[in-house]
This record gives sequence, C-alpha cells and structure tokens, in this order.
Amino acid sequence: MECLYHILGFLLLASGLPLCATKRFRDVLGSGRHPGVTREHNQLHGWSSDENDWNEKLYPVWKPGDARWENSWKGGRVRAVLTSDSPALLGSNITFVVNLVFPKCQKEDANGDIVYEKNCRNESGLSPDPYVYNWSKDSVWGNDTDRSQHMFPDGRPFPHPHRGKKGNFVYIFHTHGQYFQKLGRCSVRVSINTTNLTLGPQVMEVTIYRRHGRAYIPIAQVKDVYVVTDEIPVFVTMFQKNDRNSSDETFLRDLPIMFDVFIHDPSHFLNKSAIDYKWNFGDNTGLFISNNHTSNHTYVLNGTFNLNLTVQAAVPGPCLPPVPTPSLGPAGDNPLELSQVSDENCQIYRYGYFKATITIVEGILEVNILQITDVLMPGLHPDNSLMDFTLTFKGTIPTEVCTIIADPTCQTTQNVVCSPADVHEMHLLTMRRAFNGPGTYCVNFTLQDDTSLALMSTLISIPGKDTAFPLRIANGILISLGCLVIIVPVIVILMYKKHKKYIPIENSSGNVIKSKGLHACLHHATAAIFSGNQEKNPLLQDKLGIP
Repeated sequence: MECLYHILGFLLLASGLPLCATKRFRDVLGSGRHPGVTREHNQLHGWSSDENDWNEKLYPVWKPGDARWENSWKGGRVRAVLTSDSPALLGSNITFVVNLVFPKCQKEDANGDIVYEKNCRNESGLSPDPYVYNWSKDSVWGNDTDRSQHMFPDGRPFPHPHRGKKGNFVYIFHTHGQYFQKLGRCSVRVSINTTNLTLGPQVMEVTIYRRHGRAYIPIAQVKDVYVVTDEIPVFVTMFQKNDRNSSDETFLRDLPIMFDVFIHDPSHFLNKSAIDYKWNFGDNTGLFISNNHTSNHTYVLNGTFNLNLTVQAAVPGPCLPPVPTPSLGPAGDNPLELSQVSDENCQIYRYGYFKATITIVEGILEVNILQITDVLMPGLHPDNSLMDFTLTFKGTIPTEVCTIIADPTCQTTQNVVCSPADVHEMHLLTMRRAFNGPGTYCVNFTLQDDTSLALMSTLISIPGKDTAFPLRIANGILISLGCLVIIVPVIVILMYKKHKKYIPIENSSGNVIKSKGLHACLHHATAAIFSGNQEKNPLLQDKLGIP
C-alpha cells in the first residue's frame, strides 16, 4: 500500500497537478490577460513575479458576479478609474493613475476616513452618522505594536506611514506576468520604466482592497490597455489665417501655413536629446531640416500635396563596451592580441513620423478699408449716423460680408448685419451701416466665400452733428465728414458658427492630426499660440459674442 501511495504521488507531480490549493498571484490577477501577452518577460524594477503565493485568508478572492461584491461597500459599489499617459516611447517612463469613485454623497477626508458630504442627500436621505468608515478610531488598526495583520497579499509588511498618513486601500497592479503592491488612499499613481517592456499594446490590471477588521475585502477591479512604441509619438497642428474651416485639411494658396509639432513625452525622456525636424512639403521645394518644432510653408500652386515629416531624436545613452579587434602590429607580435575600440557616439536614435494629404485652393487673402463717407439722409434721427464703407480686398471674390458693431472696449456686441457681397470693379465693395449716436465704436468686417474668411477691425469715433471735419487722409488716420477712423492693431477671436466651421480637438485652435499607426490618443495636448493672426487689424477681444 505504501508503494502505491508513492506511485500516486509521483504521477501527480509528473502531471503537473497541484498537491495543495494555494493560490498564486497569476491565478488571482491573470483572468484578463491580453491574448498577445506571453509568460516570458524581463524583470521590472521593484516588481515581483506573479508565481508568488497569494494569502487568500487575509485577502479573499471573489469571482466576477459573486453576490458578495454588492455588499463590499456601504451605500453602493465603488468604481475605479485607471488612466495612463500612454503611448510611451521605449526607454521612457509610463505613469498609471487609479482614482476611486465613491457612491453619491461620500468622500475621503484629510485623515483618510470616508465621510458623508454635508447637506448631500442620497437615496437613504441624510445620514445621522458623519462617517461611512471611521478607520482612524479602529482599535485594531490603531495599535501599531501588533503588525501581524499589516501585510500585503504576498506576506510583505506594510511600509511605515509617511508623516502619519495611513493608507486604507491596498492596490495590486499586474502586467507582464509581474505585480506591484501599494498602500494608498483614494488616489494612487505608479510609474514604470519601459526599457524592459514588450513593444505594442499591453494590459494593466488593478485590484483594490479595503480594510475590514483584521482582514481585507475586494471593492473594485479595473484594467486598461497601454501602448509601448519605438517610434516617437508625434502630433502636428496646422493653422492658416483666413482659412475658414480649420479641420478639413484644405488651405489657401499664397498664404503661409503654420505647423507646430508636439512630441508626446510626459516623462521628459527626450529632454536632453538633439531633435531634428525634416520636412518634405510635397511641392518639389526640397527637404527642409530644422531644430525648431515650429515651421511655416507657403504653397504657390493649387492642388493636392502629400506632406511628410520625420522627427529624429539623438538620445544620450550609455556607450557600448569596447569592441575587441585583432592587433595589426609588426610581424612576430602575438596574433591574438586585442586592441580596444570604443564607440564615441554614445547615442540612441529614435524616429517619429507624420503624414498628411492637404488641398490648396484660392481664397480671400486680405481686406482693407479704402474710404468711409458720411451719408446725409432726410428724416434720419439727429442722433443717428449712416456711414458708407468702401472695402478693397485681394484674392477670390467674397460671397458674403458681415459687419459687427460693438462698444469701444470691443466686449459688447450692439449690432450684427450680414448680406451678400455686392462687388464692384477693381475688387471693391461698399456697405452702408448705421450707428446709434455719437461716440466711439469697435467695428469688424468679415468677408467670406466657401473656403476662406478674411477679417478687418477698426475703431470709429463719430462726433456730434454740430461738428464737421474736412475729408483727408494723413499718417494712417482717415478723417471723413463727421467721422474719425483709426486703424489699430487688435486681436479678433470672434468666429460665429455660420462663418467659422470648427471641430474642436482637445483645446486646440488649429487642425490637430494624430500620427498614423498609434492606437492610443494623447489625453492632455495644448495647442500652440501662433504668431499669425486671423486678420490684418485685429481689435475685437475674446469675450465678444453674437447674440
């Protein structure tokens, strides 16, 4: 019989079946493993193999759908939100952030306890007890002399609280067949260096436990895909003044297009790198190389052009070890003698790419005020004035012209008039506009066609009817009968919907195009402020609006 037991034991070992029910981290955390992830991985700094044993007595394991999840938290379920600053360039750091979202009316206070928000009503009404979980007064956790239960699932002890701040949640991060344990509050972050990570999409899983007497219970699980790439993540904004639609990749001939390159590098991995930008604008103007992330280019022909950008970064890195080479010394020397040849470059080159197909068309290039005339009309109220504005423009013939009249500060709109453009010979058009009494007005003219939009702003000072000025032009000041016009530099950001189609991408004012081939979008990208303006004489301010 004893021999039979030995044979059965040997067969169990040979078949790979476990002799005990001890769980390992991979059994608990590996349920959502990405299909492309293998078991062979390089060691991540500070992480441990998920082959380690899991203390299921201290940290119970619940499968999805287990009824105990519904009672894991007072007042409802806790939701975990996992984000990262993916995509990450190979060699850089990627950071993951987990935020816990508590049921309605609950929050974490300065002590790490969970309390009810004041004057907040949930489905149960106002709670007489201010605490959801008052862990600060927990006698079990308050006794630091007995730390036998203060341990992670793999048996490692908790770190001592930093400045007395105790974490009441245990976070277990899992990726690449390895795990990382962290004690924290309702928000934690973890960073990984990507040098030893596999290229391509990867999965990060996080399981969160909370304190429960002398043990812990799970409250939330979350996972997200992140991307590690050996290509620099490149994003480009394109902007052109007078371009009516900044999202259709159609631009105007004979006006410069402003390009701004944004490299997604949240961990500043490329801060000490020499970066070159190599532009090919696709119009046979050759290759343009610069070390500046901004550039501009003017297309002089209509048509469709393929734009290509290559970003090259020389990343400082450790020099390669000396390479042994055979000695070429005099005859008789040892033929196996080796000399040391070192690599003097000590740089790793990384590249990023951007491609776009853009269309160049004709459009309205410029608009100016040529003349302003006071119109005398019988029956007009004495305090009102009529003015004829003669505008000259360059480029295509506009189909519509709009006038916006605002107060002297250009903050409050008083009148908006839009009408078909009645263009005379020599690219001239005349508009008659009314002003309610003497004073200073901020006036904006907008000329548009299907593809372009040109702006012009002025300050107009209209004296009372008992004052007259002879018509003359001097030093940039146009004086017409009863009307003083001064053209001054201003900023116009007023674009009403019928004149400026705009598809916002993040907070960008330009045309943002994501680099092709990446599977993750940049979450926090700020559009550049270009030196070019939307008009020749901008005056209207940001707060100006159309009623």
